[in-house]
Amino acid sequence: QVQLVESGGGLVQAGGSLRLSCAASGSIFRINDMGWYRQAPGKQRELVASITRRGDRLYADFVKGRFTISRDNDKNAVYLQMNSLKPEDTAVYYCNGKNVLGAYWGQGTQVTVSS
Repeated sequence: QVQLVESGGGLVQAGGSLRLSCAASGSIFRINDMGWYRQAPGKQRELVASITRRGDRLYADFVKGRFTISRDNDKNAVYLQMNSLKPEDTAVYYCNGKNVLGAYWGQGTQVTVSS
C-alpha cells in the first residue's frame, strides 16, 4: 500500500504564490509518473501538471508559465510551485502517483485564492 501526503495549501491573495509538497511512503515500488490534479466545487477533477521519473513535464494550458512541477526521486516526493495565482485556481489539489501496481491519490489540500 502506498500513502501520499500533501502539504502546503492555504489561503493567498490573487497574484501570490504557494508551494505544494507531496511525499509517498509505504510499500513503494518504483513510482513512475507523479502529478497534481485539482477539483473545484461542482467541477470534475482535472490534471494540473505531471512529471515522469526522468523529469519530462506536462502542464495544463491554464497553468503554463505560472506553475512549475518538480520531484525528488530519492525522497519519492513531488512539488508544485504556484505563482501568479488567480481566484479561478481555487480548488482542492490532489497528488497522484503511478507505478506498475496501480495509481494512488493523496487526501487533497485546499488552495483558496482571494480576489
